[in-house]
Amino acid sequence: MNVHKMWVIVRKEWAEVFRNRFVLFTVGFLPLILTALPLIILGVSGSAEGLTGLSGADMPANFESLCEGLEGSDCLQYFFVTQFMLLFMLMPLAIPVTIASYSIVGEKTTRTLEPVLATPITTLELLMGKSLAAALPAVAATWIGFLLFVAGSMFLSVGPSVVARFFDPLWIIAIFLVSPLLAIASVSVAVMVSSRAQDPRVAEQLSMLVIMPLLGLFFGQIMGLIFIDRRMILLLAGIVALIDVGLVAFATRLFERETILVRWK
Repeated sequence: MNVHKMWVIVRKEWAEVFRNRFVLFTVGFLPLILTALPLIILGVSGSAEGLTGLSGADMPANFESLCEGLEGSDCLQYFFVTQFMLLFMLMPLAIPVTIASYSIVGEKTTRTLEPVLATPITTLELLMGKSLAAALPAVAATWIGFLLFVAGSMFLSVGPSVVARFFDPLWIIAIFLVSPLLAIASVSVAVMVSSRAQDPRVAEQLSMLVIMPLLGLFFGQIMGLIFIDRRMILLLAGIVALIDVGLVAFATRLFERETILVRWK
């Protein structure tokens, strides 16, 4: 693969896509909301004082393994903020869908796809460039949102020992490993849908279904049906990595450059 060609595609996509106000709104507003929501809830709860009514009975039994080294209100605070971990993993799923849907299907209406396909660039290089253009802003927004969340937690007087836990393997794997893997899955799904869709809005709506499994995990965690610990995060990372391999291969085969223009005309 030619890295220079892919980077040219990335810059081209950013120049075109970010002229769309809706795309800018999604990339900027969604991370702010998903970062502010847990901070607002944490602030309204009154930090440690707002959690004093909780007890060990309110937490899953296996949560005690993550509370090693934490005492009293610190353990309860960590239980509380850990419920929001999956919110940060929604960003790399939702944001790339908007960008990828617009950049691929949108080229049908602007008639800019034909000149690109006429260049000596392989299908894999083209899709990799478009995928990176969609995934990189999402991953960056996720990481920035997480760091803002950590800073906001310190401002809201969350215990120092709790803040330190945000940099343990559980959170590091979730934010800095699983999130990019989820972004790849999201982009691959958007590419597959966009290869057959005729309208960017339809492609985006269909591609948004990719967030449903993670929403299921989030609500399952809220209801106490599942518990996100280090073992589950590692399992999730492995599953998503395997899914990514299959999705990328299938999306590349589905994007038939020789026939896609005929189908779109």
